Amino acid sequence: MLSTNEFKKGSKVEMDDEPYEIVSYEHIKPGKGQAFVRVKLKNLKTLNVVEKTFKSGVKIPKADVEEKPMQFLYQDEHGYHFMDNSNYEEYVIPKDVIEQEAKFLQENKDVFVLLYKNLPIGISLPNFVELKVIETEPGFKGDTAATGTKPAVLETNTTIQVPFFIKEGDILRIDTRTGEYVERVNK
Repeated sequence: MLSTNEFKKGSKVEMDDEPYEIVSYEHIKPGKGQAFVRVKLKNLKTLNVVEKTFKSGVKIPKADVEEKPMQFLYQDEHGYHFMDNSNYEEYVIPKDVIEQEAKFLQENKDVFVLLYKNLPIGISLPNFVELKVIETEPGFKGDTAATGTKPAVLETNTTIQVPFFIKEGDILRIDTRTGEYVERVNK
């Protein structure tokens, strides 16, 4: 059980048989009456954000959520297949559950899979990934100083906007939280 005075950003709690993550919380002590806590919670299954108010001192059950390092194996019509690095057990996550994160998944790379009651409900990617550009229009002479962007297709078949000087074969660092180009990596 987790008391309202133990709330932290990122804590996992369970309400109505659903796992939630605390996005933000605010302890409020009005001039009159009892203190309360206003909390924004993200449902870890549906990703919907709800706002709840709890009386100060109320206890809520912790969610049985575990983050396990797993290797992404492949994708097929059933979904995305991951292998537990410790016991080689395979988990399948449906395509619609990790639609956004899948844009940056690379085969044979490790990610953290979120398990709720030992069932996969999502993944947690590193903040940055390095991906190769497989298709983009060539830059024009003199475009290196321009501040515009052009589309580029990455090795995961995701299209992002990149500066004009990026060419096919370049390896780019991408922010997985925003899906934006960060920098070109020299290798």
